[in-house]
Amino acid sequence: MMSDLSVDEVLPQDPPDVREAVLATARRAREAAVELRQLGRADKDRALHAIADALDARADTVLAANAGDVARARREGTTEAMVDRLMLTGQRLAAVAQGGRDVADLPDPVGQVVRGFTRPNGLEVRQVRVPFGVVGMVYEGRPNVTVDAAALALKSGNAALLRGSASAYGSNLALVKVMRDALTDAGLPADAVQLVPGTTRESVTHLMTARGLVDVLIPRGGAGLIRSVVDGSTVPVIETGVGNCHVYVDASADLAKALPILLNSKTQRVSVCNAAETLLVHQDAAAQFLPAALAALATEHVTVHGDARVARYAKDSGVSFEPATDQDWETEYLSMDLAVAVVDSLDAALEHIRRWSSGHTEAIVTESTTAARRFVAGVDAAAVMVNASTRFTDGGEFGFGAEIGISTQKLHARGPMGLTELTSTTYVVTGDGQVRA
Repeated sequence: MMSDLSVDEVLPQDPPDVREAVLATARRAREAAVELRQLGRADKDRALHAIADALDARADTVLAANAGDVARARREGTTEAMVDRLMLTGQRLAAVAQGGRDVADLPDPVGQVVRGFTRPNGLEVRQVRVPFGVVGMVYEGRPNVTVDAAALALKSGNAALLRGSASAYGSNLALVKVMRDALTDAGLPADAVQLVPGTTRESVTHLMTARGLVDVLIPRGGAGLIRSVVDGSTVPVIETGVGNCHVYVDASADLAKALPILLNSKTQRVSVCNAAETLLVHQDAAAQFLPAALAALATEHVTVHGDARVARYAKDSGVSFEPATDQDWETEYLSMDLAVAVVDSLDAALEHIRRWSSGHTEAIVTESTTAARRFVAGVDAAAVMVNASTRFTDGGEFGFGAEIGISTQKLHARGPMGLTELTSTTYVVTGDGQVRA
């Protein structure tokens, strides 16, 4: 079992030969994946409950390691939004553990028949879900991802290689040791969950090029990280995306709904990818909605980056105001900043979103069924909200138990990725002696 770690004992250290250390870790994952592939649901669920129980029992160890990461981040001048991503509290850690139990309660995707049919020659053809094998994760901050990714990988029969950022090294080391101990106690291979050695760019490079050992790689973080992994990998990549999310308040919007949707989308937690970064208001709703909205944003200490028409309403609202530039329209702030514009029509809103959206989540507030349908058809995003907060784009909120990330690509997976998205398929063909003519 793991001995308790003090804050000072969890500082990053690279192995002497980073490449060999990364590849050796991948080889062990490959071996573990062979065993995981053959496990039934009962074994996997037992392991997930063991992990959740161990996280609860050893919360003090994990929180101490996390406190060291948080203290180091603040000494290095990390923004409070990024510190919030990094920080674990007792409540957050308990929620992470419960997420593992929630995953255990979900149906096992492995073995599910996607489709099946019988050919005229009598051959029975079934397309069946199977694990990928070895799933690599490269991610920034947010140590909850360490457990979420491991739980989803385990339930879907995959081994997990986890490469978090150096900023969360102590937290991730503690979490992975707790999980590995729990796997051993449950009779499963500890190497089903491993922390990739190294904290420098070099270790990420070796993981990205471990084709043949790693089956798929999933980057989760800022635009720079994602682009680097997509461009530099020889391992196949499922691309997650940044969240330049919009809330559009239509002419027919119920303003009593619009204001709480806006505030929840923007201010509930600003450091996440499903937080709103731009508000668009139809000109016919602006005079009634913007004064109240800007005053409420001022109360929440949000800085508004607005166009000229917004500026007129901002004067008497008490909100901190700055003139918007093109950079504001394209920025994922991850802070108490919001770009705001008045638009002439629904079409103008759609045009703005098409130009600046990252394809993550777009929301409309409207009482018009016609406007809602046009908005849903007109935006190209992984998730579209009608009269609901952008913050609902989340695996847990969708009932997935947890999520491996939110994909903004269009191949294989799009939107919050849960268990199903961590599987591939195999065609199983059953005959009775047939040969091809």
